[in-house]
Amino acid sequence: MSARRARRPRGAAESLGAIVLGFESVVVFLGGLVVYGLRALPEGEPWWGIVAGAILALLMIVTAGLLRHRWAIALGWLWQLVLAAGAILLPALLIVALIFGAMWGYATIKGAALDRRNARLAAEAGGVADVPHETDRANGD
Repeated sequence: MSARRARRPRGAAESLGAIVLGFESVVVFLGGLVVYGLRALPEGEPWWGIVAGAILALLMIVTAGLLRHRWAIALGWLWQLVLAAGAILLPALLIVALIFGAMWGYATIKGAALDRRNARLAAEAGGVADVPHETDRANGD
């Protein structure tokens, strides 16, 4: 038997952000189905609502897996704006965008504060900070 490789420790911002994006991806896909069902797209093929919802949901899932990088946080904000832009077709999507945007903001801001606190406490205790997210930021990743 081979020895199991140790899992990379995840910071609070990474964990909370992944949870928000994961749940939001389900809602976004369902939003695409609503756009299709209500035929909210202007003249043309109504199935593009499903395609757009599926692509945005997939991008959110991929971003959730990349949150260890600083740029992925900004990418998450971009997906929040794209979702808000969907309110042009379906105004109810603005409510969804505001709710999940607030959750995303809380997860990233409060998570980063918790990561900084944990790193400080680890440094005071003489241990090594176990927060890769903050380390990535220090390295400019």
